[in-house]
Amino acid sequence: MSQDNIKFAYWVPNVSGGLVVSKIEQRTSWDIDYNRKLAQIAERAGFEYALSQIRFTAGYGAQNQHESVTISHALLAATEKLKVIAAILPGPWSPVLAAKQLATIDQFTNGRVAVNIVSGWFKGEFRAIGEPWLDHDERYRRSEEFIQALKGIWTQDNFSFHGDFYRFHHYTLNPKPLQQPHPEIFQGGSSRAARDMASRVSDWYFTNGNTVEGIKAQVDDIRAKAAINGHSVKIGVNAFVIARETEAQAHAVLQEIIAKADPEAVNGFGGEAKNAGASSPEGEGNWAKSTFEDLVQYNDGFKTNLIGTPQQIAERIVALKAVGVDLVLSGFLHFHEEVEYFGRKVLPLVRELEREALAAKSPALV
Repeated sequence: MSQDNIKFAYWVPNVSGGLVVSKIEQRTSWDIDYNRKLAQIAERAGFEYALSQIRFTAGYGAQNQHESVTISHALLAATEKLKVIAAILPGPWSPVLAAKQLATIDQFTNGRVAVNIVSGWFKGEFRAIGEPWLDHDERYRRSEEFIQALKGIWTQDNFSFHGDFYRFHHYTLNPKPLQQPHPEIFQGGSSRAARDMASRVSDWYFTNGNTVEGIKAQVDDIRAKAAINGHSVKIGVNAFVIARETEAQAHAVLQEIIAKADPEAVNGFGGEAKNAGASSPEGEGNWAKSTFEDLVQYNDGFKTNLIGTPQQIAERIVALKAVGVDLVLSGFLHFHEEVEYFGRKVLPLVRELEREALAAKSPALV
């Protein structure tokens, strides 16, 4: 596979309730046996990454949650090539604990762990676990220091750091991670603070689902700022995938998901999320413009419109790649069956379209 091919990740269903806030049947389980088998299916299907979720309290159907770093290690132990991205929340974790945990896992798995730094948006969760709730931009300042500390611990001996949130004095971590220069660092967010942080310190930036035009604007903004900072950042976009033999079948599934949505849970999530974004200086965050229907998939996955036939979905994925997307982070209704179907029906079409685009651009290279 070419290094330039778009990559695929899936959301690890390590919390109950699936990936939509709906009472529709979801043949998806949060238990470890289901997740081990899913990781193996995804690896065979051609997925490069899996992203574990971080939750400490119940919310919008997620009554039960497995801890992200622990389940990430379990999935790595069950696979051979898949890279698992463990979500970590500054506050409950310190950089030194995260650095030590992940370096050990990296050693045990031949360099297959990554980290997603979640700045936090759920005030009620912070209050429940006794963590201070910082102002919006302060949460991102803390996350940026967290990432700077991770990088320093992973790459330097006698590391010292004097920030507003974290301080280190001649600390040396041994052994360090196998990956060079360090495990990949992901982050999300759509606010100005989130995008600016990505343009300075993160390897990858996750954005919520959006139209091709909306995603292009974000990609252009982040990469222009990153260039000024002498930095480079790759882009991942969230998408809920409904691939069926006909477009009508796919849209019928979407309508059933929305029709069976849990209004109380959706509105509760929407209220929390929008309150968090409203505290940013620009007055909006990830879900500022999301409708009720959008919030049924809690990272705006329907907006990306990977809903239709395998050919339609493949064409839309290649259109995302054309505006600078490097990775599609996918959710599904019935993970085992649909991840396998995606690998068998959609992914080969994506690779074919990528080859055709490359041939049209540079005939001598193919």
